[in-house]
Amino acid sequence: MIAVEIARPGPPEVLQVVERDRPSIADGEVLIRVAAAGVNRPDIMQRLGKYPPPPGASDLPGLEVSGEVVATSGVGRWNTGDRVCALIAGGGYAEYCAAPAVQCLPVPAGMDDVPAAAVPETYFTVWTNVFQRGRLQRGETLLVHGGTSGIGTTAIQLAKAFGATVIATAGSDDKCAACLELGASSAVNYKREDFVAAVRAATNGRGVDVILDIVGGDYVPRNIECLALNGRLVQIGLIGGSRAQVDLRAVLQKRLTLTGSTLRARSVEEKGALARELETHVWPLLAAGIVRPVVHATFPLRQAADAHRLLESGDVIGKIVLTCG
Repeated sequence: MIAVEIARPGPPEVLQVVERDRPSIADGEVLIRVAAAGVNRPDIMQRLGKYPPPPGASDLPGLEVSGEVVATSGVGRWNTGDRVCALIAGGGYAEYCAAPAVQCLPVPAGMDDVPAAAVPETYFTVWTNVFQRGRLQRGETLLVHGGTSGIGTTAIQLAKAFGATVIATAGSDDKCAACLELGASSAVNYKREDFVAAVRAATNGRGVDVILDIVGGDYVPRNIECLALNGRLVQIGLIGGSRAQVDLRAVLQKRLTLTGSTLRARSVEEKGALARELETHVWPLLAAGIVRPVVHATFPLRQAADAHRLLESGDVIGKIVLTCG
């Protein structure tokens, strides 16, 4: 098969097209002929040598795919010929990939392979962080940083679909407009406005109930300012740095919860449980078109380096997807 591997840590040019044997599958896994694979920021971090795959995972980048099941081993639900999308711990940048059967989901009704490949990583991430860890409830307000990222476009839509109000931040007026089109009630251009002041104004001084943050660093104390009584800050990225100085008095006085998580290193059982929740609660919304993956651009698998360059440029609204065949 054709695959794209990371020759060494470095810029997009280190992504090299190679020939490899098709992966073998273990008991409880399926082999997928990949139609499309999502491109995500963790892929960039892995390419830079800052996010190694967990033990036992493929060294190839790629955390989500869609395609056709071509082989199974000890699997009850899936059969050859089934169309699935899957969350994986690595190996997506290839014509074939192995996936735990419990981390596969049927391609949502009416959806093509390209948008289906843009679903697993962001929808699993948003579900576990916003709704499980952040405990977002109907009638509450969610602040989403990076509203036009793959995570952001997903969080805006899902939060609105479940009855929450959404405020988003983004880096341009065009991106703010995109957030509003996706369902945010207000959007803040963080390059021109102080998002803390904007949140105060949008909530009449109350603050927000949940914040989903991919930035970290000096955003952390500012996020704490934005939170309402009993608010929850969910940290899922560290673009702005892994260290922050926090005045804990506000945490105590407002009874705040500061939490966060990563997804890739979780057990197959945990990811399988997430898949079952998504199929129950979110897949009907995808099938009905109430929420949808936002695909900014597609590239052939052999042009993965170009896809990484575009994602790193910051000029992306939603996801980038690699296509096979």
